[in-house]
Amino acid sequence: MCKKNKICIYFILYLILSNVSLAEEKYFNKAKEKFLKNDLDESKFLFQKSIVYSPKHAKSYLYLAKIYNLEDNEKEEEKNLNTTLLLEPDNEEAMYMLIKIKLKKSNYSKVQDLKKKFTVICVKLCEKTKEINNILKNIEPKNDT
Repeated sequence: MCKKNKICIYFILYLILSNVSLAEEKYFNKAKEKFLKNDLDESKFLFQKSIVYSPKHAKSYLYLAKIYNLEDNEKEEEKNLNTTLLLEPDNEEAMYMLIKIKLKKSNYSKVQDLKKKFTVICVKLCEKTKEINNILKNIEPKNDT
């Protein structure tokens, strides 16, 4: 009897956990669809709901950062990018977006650190390294000797 109870409990836990995962994916997919249709308020709400079901869903944080970028809310954008990178340290899109924020804030030492990491992890956005280097090169003081 005890063995049957354990099996029953494990089965119930499995069902609960799989439903949570399905709900999180459902909200994420709906949110992404709304985002692509430029319905930012609804997509933001759905991405936040996705995070409630799965607090470690890095893509939801990344999309929230994109929404905050479009809304010119740099503080929230940066917060969500940092969370994305905490969960997925090799997320090159999030790192590139964070580099752009740090460039805007003139935090060049942080840009250099992020750029080093970015060049190691980049797969799809490697051409952005040239852009970052050019921006940094144009900012550096020139020697008039």
